[in-house]
Amino acid sequence: MMMSSLGLESGVVRLVEYDPQWPILFQEEAQRISLAISPLTLKLHHVGSTAVPELVGKPVLDILAGYDDPASRSACISALCAAGYQYRGEQEIPGRDFFRRGTPRAYHVHLARAGSEFWHEHLTFRNLLRQDPVLRERYASLKRQLAMKYPRDRESYIDGKGPFIREVLGRTMPARQSGINEVLNQEGA
Repeated sequence: MMMSSLGLESGVVRLVEYDPQWPILFQEEAQRISLAISPLTLKLHHVGSTAVPELVGKPVLDILAGYDDPASRSACISALCAAGYQYRGEQEIPGRDFFRRGTPRAYHVHLARAGSEFWHEHLTFRNLLRQDPVLRERYASLKRQLAMKYPRDRESYIDGKGPFIREVLGRTMPARQSGINEVLNQEGA
């Protein structure tokens, strides 16, 4: 296992340049989660800014974890807690259970039903940023401006990204306000 470049103090907005270690750290953590929760299975995807090459981001690795059977949700929550994650509830995002691990926090898990609107919006936004360098740079520039303006105000930082994310997702999928807000809250949870 390699030394982690992850970790963000609570209440701080701090951006770092993209680290090519992040996909490797995701693979290692995904394998660790899969082994820890067995025989349960989750679909695990690397999302958020650490999943987008050349994009600045907070040094916290976001994992989208999807279950197929809604009846398995409680068992998945218990298994993730047993794997060392701290369960934080939905945190005002219906259909998403939030977890974090590390001191300072290094990993976030967003547990949702695979195929849900939350699921699709996170994967769509990540994929668009990966595919479009102009869009990625516009988002990076916005994030830098907001981080400088709100270094200790995560909520304002998140709110400031809202119009950009709504615009991007609105171009590619039917925009539903609550679903877009879920994407906004992903990094700030």
